[in-house]
Formats: sequence, C-alpha cells, structure tokens
Amino acid sequence: QVQLVESGGGLVQAGGSLTLSCAASGRTFSTDIMAWFRQPQGKEREFVSSSRNSGGYTVYADSVKGRFTISRDNAKKTVYLQMNSLKPEDTAVYYCATNSPPYGLDYRESSYAYWGQGTQVTVSS
Repeated sequence: QVQLVESGGGLVQAGGSLTLSCAASGRTFSTDIMAWFRQPQGKEREFVSSSRNSGGYTVYADSVKGRFTISRDNAKKTVYLQMNSLKPEDTAVYYCATNSPPYGLDYRESSYAYWGQGTQVTVSS
C-alpha cells in the first residue's frame, strides 16, 4: 500500500514559477527513489527529474535542466519540483512516482510501480 499525492499545479504565465509537492504514505513502501514525469495532452509521458537517497544524486531531463530543481524532505517523505522560467511547452499533467527495490534506470517509466494521480500545470503565453 503506497499512496502518492501531488499538489501545487495551476495556471501560470510564461516566465513564472511554480513549486509542485508530492507526499508519500503507506504501510510498506520505499521512497529511496522518487521522480517526476509529465504528460502533455495527446503525447506520451516523459521523464522530468528524479532523486535518490542512495548515492545522493539527482537527474534532469535536458528539456528542464537549469530551470527545474528537485528536492526532498525525507522526514516528511515529500519530494518537490521547483519550476522556474516556465514555458508553454511545459504544459502537462505532472506525476510523481516511486518504487521499492529493485528498480532500474531513473529515466525509464518502467522503473516505477507507484504513481500519483497527477497535477495539471498550464503555462500561458
């Protein structure tokens, strides 16, 4: 039983900022790896960023590198995505994801077993 709940989405003007949150809960779960994906309307879900406690590293998709920052509060089992300099092409439903070991490469959707319901981010010009 693992639950992920995203929050913080909304409508923002291009160039603006938003911070997304994803809180994890459940009787038995691992949050060593936590990640953000997004799915623009009519397109496939794509990797955005990930964070691992083991190794202590973060990964970013090229499309968001330098603009987005992933961070986490392990005591709260919450991962954040700070999004700056937002562009219309960032418009998508944003999902957080996690998994228990074993898991694979950070950027692969198949590495994750648990997903939130998503939060809509809309960036207007």
